[in-house]
Amino acid sequence: MSTDPTKYKLNHSMIRVKDPKRSVEFYEFLGLKQINKLENPDAKFDLYFLAYDSPSAVSHGNHWTDREGIVELTHNYGTESDPDYKVANGNSDPGRGFGHLAISVDNIQAACQRIEDAGYKFQKKLTDGKMRHIAFALDPDGYWVEIIGQKPLEETESVKETDTASYRLNHTMVRIKDPEISLNFYKDVMGMKLLRTSESSSFNLYFLGYGPDAPEKSANGVNPVAGREGLLELTWNFGTEKDPDFKYHDGNAEPQGFGHVCIAVDDLDAACARFEDKQVNWKKRLTDGRMKNIAFVLDPDGYWIEVVQNEKLKERSKW
Repeated sequence: MSTDPTKYKLNHSMIRVKDPKRSVEFYEFLGLKQINKLENPDAKFDLYFLAYDSPSAVSHGNHWTDREGIVELTHNYGTESDPDYKVANGNSDPGRGFGHLAISVDNIQAACQRIEDAGYKFQKKLTDGKMRHIAFALDPDGYWVEIIGQKPLEETESVKETDTASYRLNHTMVRIKDPEISLNFYKDVMGMKLLRTSESSSFNLYFLGYGPDAPEKSANGVNPVAGREGLLELTWNFGTEKDPDFKYHDGNAEPQGFGHVCIAVDDLDAACARFEDKQVNWKKRLTDGRMKNIAFVLDPDGYWIEVVQNEKLKERSKW
């Protein structure tokens, strides 16, 4: 029994939603497609899995466990009719931790205009602030969706069209307390590669993922990993590592919002045995509870990492 971390995939990121109809509509407007739905009426929740799936998509037609760049929307029955229900979007206290999902687009100006024309709100428009090459749209629950371009701004300025079939669900961002500890964990334990680092005067961004190495610079001068899916962005604000009392919110304690990222592995039993050898902190071992086909590892900040079997590599769960 063996496992090869180079075959792992950062499969999905889970967020809780108030009204699945509105949320699915929003993400479908961004070009994603519902590729699976798991209903759990006994436990009173449903899971909606959305991903880019056009013929030109990275994982077109693949089984949902054999993909990167999925968003999982979790709906707990009744929240849609509860006027007081509200998720924590991760960007304000007391729920600060998760930051955003990010999509990369063919034409950032046209993509943002299309979203605005549809009546959706923005946390930051392209024209706001100094950073004119990124925007943040807001989904129906107030989660931030970063929009980045696959081409230089000057190339797309005069073009008024955008094709959602070319979009990618590029990354998920979470804030971390100590970069040395977190990078060590994601590289050594989870088997990810550090693909890119972006440094500023008060924070650093670290982009990790599976698959091939990334070039230092792309041919057209934009983010060299903008065309990828299933990346993890770790944001470190300088100084947090020195504060013994500092802690980010994992999204699963109150107030709830973001739930987890999920790694699909080549052999679930072998991968979990490897994690055990690495002395990880477990939220749920495979043998815990009724669900014997999923496990949850805790990262250094307490974020949950779900571990599932890639069903293309080895059939197990018949999801």
